[in-house]
Amino acid sequence: MIKEVNSEEFKGLCGTGLVLADFFSTTCGPCKMLGFVLKDVEKEFGDLTILKIDFDLNKELTAEYGVTGYPTLVLLKDGTEVGRLQGLQQKPVIVRMIQDNQ
Repeated sequence: MIKEVNSEEFKGLCGTGLVLADFFSTTCGPCKMLGFVLKDVEKEFGDLTILKIDFDLNKELTAEYGVTGYPTLVLLKDGTEVGRLQGLQQKPVIVRMIQDNQ
């Protein structure tokens, strides 16, 4: 499931299981391309929740996670950060990070 959320929704959804948070901007070309990659990643992991967080609309959450640029992917397991990737990433790199932390 890929869902765009705000800070409150994010905090309610990131506490259990494996969650991939995609911090993005609507004006960012690489962020848009990453969206297509994440749709492919989603097909491989039935138990993975992918949450998109608009960098510009959720500044507190962005600061809380120390996100300084976009796109940034933060992998959370039961609410704890276990992995992070910055910039446009290819599917194999994202899949490897997820597999290493399942």
